[in-house]
Amino acid sequence: MSLFPVLPLDWNMDKFAERLKQLRSARKITQTRLAQLLDVSPRVYNRWENGVATPHFDTIVKIADILNVSLDELAARKDTDRQLKIHNPELHRLYQKVDQLPDEDQKALLVVLDSLVKRSRIRRVMTE
Repeated sequence: MSLFPVLPLDWNMDKFAERLKQLRSARKITQTRLAQLLDVSPRVYNRWENGVATPHFDTIVKIADILNVSLDELAARKDTDRQLKIHNPELHRLYQKVDQLPDEDQKALLVVLDSLVKRSRIRRVMTE
């Protein structure tokens, strides 16, 4: 018996590779960055996106977690109808934990985030 579950018989690598690229691009993540997050070489990752190779099932699960999609969405068995608002996976991971913070810490975080956003807007206006 294999350590990794076998991929379903209706698994279509062309659809998977296309969907992988689509989801990664939608989140504004480079191939190199996603490879780093998965702890694989960029060359290996590129082979997955080109449909030349298939990642192990445990890696497919990690990809779905990083891209914040279900396995069905990643496998193109289900349409992706929701739009991720936070494109940075590390920021998204932290965002999910914010509700666990005490109210006082959440208020402090709001002040910090608000000041960073305002500073960014000011810089953009000044460079135009």
